[in-house]
This record gives sequence, C-alpha cells and structure tokens, in this order.
Amino acid sequence: MSNLPTTFDKPVLLGVIGGTGLYQLDSLTPVARLTVSTPWGHPSSPITISLTKSGFPIAFLARHGVHHQFNPSEVPSRANIAALKSIGVKAIIAFSAVGSLQEHIHPRDFVLPTQIIDRTKGIRPSTFFENGMVGHVGFGDPFDAKLAAVIAKAAPVLEKNGSQLHTKASTGGDLTLICMEGPAFSTRAESNMYRSFGGSVINMSAIPEAKLAKEAEICYQMICMSTDYDAWREGEEAVTVETVVSHLKANSANAHAFTEAILEHLEGEIVAGTVGRDLEGSMRFAVSTAPNAVAREMLQKMHFLLPGYWPLD
Repeated sequence: MSNLPTTFDKPVLLGVIGGTGLYQLDSLTPVARLTVSTPWGHPSSPITISLTKSGFPIAFLARHGVHHQFNPSEVPSRANIAALKSIGVKAIIAFSAVGSLQEHIHPRDFVLPTQIIDRTKGIRPSTFFENGMVGHVGFGDPFDAKLAAVIAKAAPVLEKNGSQLHTKASTGGDLTLICMEGPAFSTRAESNMYRSFGGSVINMSAIPEAKLAKEAEICYQMICMSTDYDAWREGEEAVTVETVVSHLKANSANAHAFTEAILEHLEGEIVAGTVGRDLEGSMRFAVSTAPNAVAREMLQKMHFLLPGYWPLD
C-alpha cells in the first residue's frame, strides 16, 4: 500500500480501530493512506481509507501500530481519536481482544459491552482538557446503543462460523468490560475480583479510547473478541500468549467477515444520519473555565478537535 495517494478529499464518516490481530481490512479496497499530524502528536498508524462496493469510505487505524509496537499503556489514544475526528469521522467501531470472565462467553465469541469499569492507573492521558482548561464529559453510557443495535444485525455471520455474539438484548442485562492497565495479564485473585464486580470481559484498551471519543463527539462501540478465560478458572493454566494467539487467528478471520456484514447494515444508517449524530454539540457547554482565562495555545489545540466552540480571540 506504499503507492497509495496520501490525500483524500471527501469526509470519512466511519472509522474502524483494529486491535490485536486486526491490522487491516482485507475485504475493502484501499484508496488512500493518510499521515495525520495532530496537536497531540501522530496516531499509532497511518490511516488507510478504503471503499466499500458502493463507494462508501471507511477509515482504518491500527491501535497498536502496523507492527504492534505500542503496548496498551503507550498507545497514543488522543492522537488516534483526534486524527479520526479531523477527517470527518462521526462513528467508530473499535475491535479488541479480550479475556472472558464468564463461563458462557467462550473463546472465539464476540461481545458488545455496554459498561466499563476503569482499572487503569492514571498512567495514560485520558482527556483532551488540560493545562488550565477544565471540561467534563458525561460517561454514564460509554458505548453507543444505536451503533450496537446495528452491529448486532450482523450476528448471523458469526453464528455461521461457530461463534456467538453476546449483546445486552441476548443476555438480558449489561455486559461490563473491565479495563486494566497491563501489559501483564491478571493474577488469579484479580481475575476473581473482577468476576465479583460482575465483569463480563477484560481488556487493556477501552480506556481512555472510549472517554476521548465522547469528548470528540464521536459515537463509539467496542467489539470484543474473546481469546481466553483470563485466570479465574480453577485447575486450568492461566492465560498465555500462545493461548491468545491461537484464538486470535480465528477471531481475525471472523472479524473481517463480521465487519463486511456490519457495513451492509451500517452504511445507510450513517449516511442518513440516524447513527453517528447523537453527540453533536454535546461538548459545546461542557467547559467550566472561562475562555478568556485559557491559554491561546490550549484553545488552538481544542479548535483542532472541536472547531468554533471556543473563540480564539
């Protein structure tokens, strides 16, 4: 893809963030590869623009880099979200490998979480608002229910391949994702504690990605791909890289097929504006600090993310 154009002159409304094992979208036709610079640095990979059969553009970004060189604590999440926002993205589908905390969520199953418990340790920058500019984002519902409902329509593709899609509708309640710091996996004691919290799955990537998407007014849904049972199962070897990799390969193939099926349902919804518009304007009055008390440099950075919200003069 090194010979692809480096510009794309149309807004790209849908972004896909690939997690471990998903580094490109094989089923789509790439037409451009963008190197985007943001006030928060460069994203973890160039953004590949690909077209569906109908010509609808999709932006793909590899969360951990094209060579998986960023561990979860090092991912430049602010640059990733800001870069996608700058090219017009209004909705993000984010894939992530996860460990299962529940018996009925088997390795190679997929999960659409509805809630998050944040167990990261404050190492990762988790907001765009800083340096004298205080803003608060509502995070009661970290994922987008409308986006999840459309994604769920593609479940038969997974079932055909022997996997199951777990959703709030199919389980009758919230599916809670535990986001831990990493890069080490959980101890058995931690894994059992997370189960006592009511956790469904565990990963290292949802935070701060989901928070930053909210601040950028981008509708966001993570698709979790189960690779293991974490460490809670008694009498079973704790999770290892070898275990994860074997399931990752199967999940990657499923993810490509699942994405293609999702797009058949989602493309029209995004073009029509029925998905991806609910957060527009939500951050305009989220700042507590008077604009004239904020440094111009900070206002310029936020103008890149949310142009026109706070005056530069």
